Amino acid sequence: MNDAEMEKSRRGSGAARRRNGLSVFRLKVIGAVFMALSVVGVAFVPVLFGEPSADNMTALTVAVVCEIASWCAVPIYSWLVYDGWRHTHDRARYAGRLFVVACLAGLPYDRIMTGHWFDARTHNPVWGLFFAYVVLVAVDWIARRYAGAVRWLMTVAVIVAGVLWNVLLQIGVSQRVMYTGVLVLAFVMVFYFLSVHENTMMFTAGLLGAVMCITPGVGVAFLHYRRDELGYARPWTKWVFYALYPAMLLAGALVA
Repeated sequence: MNDAEMEKSRRGSGAARRRNGLSVFRLKVIGAVFMALSVVGVAFVPVLFGEPSADNMTALTVAVVCEIASWCAVPIYSWLVYDGWRHTHDRARYAGRLFVVACLAGLPYDRIMTGHWFDARTHNPVWGLFFAYVVLVAVDWIARRYAGAVRWLMTVAVIVAGVLWNVLLQIGVSQRVMYTGVLVLAFVMVFYFLSVHENTMMFTAGLLGAVMCITPGVGVAFLHYRRDELGYARPWTKWVFYALYPAMLLAGALVA
């Protein structure tokens, strides 16, 4: 299935539900803007305003606001991973793309966050997307082959394993408050299990986002206005978004 066929499939499935709204392209743009705020807050604010500290409240305030606002991207990218899983014709290749992006983002992310080009104590948020995707594929595989108590026991075990991966590997941990990897996994599971109940899904996701420091709930609001359409003006546009986060991190690492 090529991009044109995927677009027709999306339009066919989403036309009855919503004709106007945010396409996948627009959601990615919005997510990228919020994502960029995190890099700005960590790498560029110290250069522009000085090192954030109690003695430099301007820099501290700007850095904190940028970081908190960036959390709006979490549910957006969680949805994009789930949506990609639904529509991709090659799930292994899709997982490979996430894996490559996570690897490319690793070194500059470590540089920005720890001051070293490699630090095994922390891992960038793209790994959270990758692990959420792996768990999603596994949970769906279990659902198609097992039923009853066996299915749910296996499902819970896989989800718990995913949570432990994120916690132990410190994936996307921000301000020691936001565990991005865990939250991504939670959002993806909400989208998977409640996808046939749109209002319940959005309400649950919004509540989850609100509980997790409020701003992820704002990100869910953008998803409410989505439409099931790619919206790319050029076929190569989607590849730009794969490179965007590593490029942002690299720019920040060179400045920091």
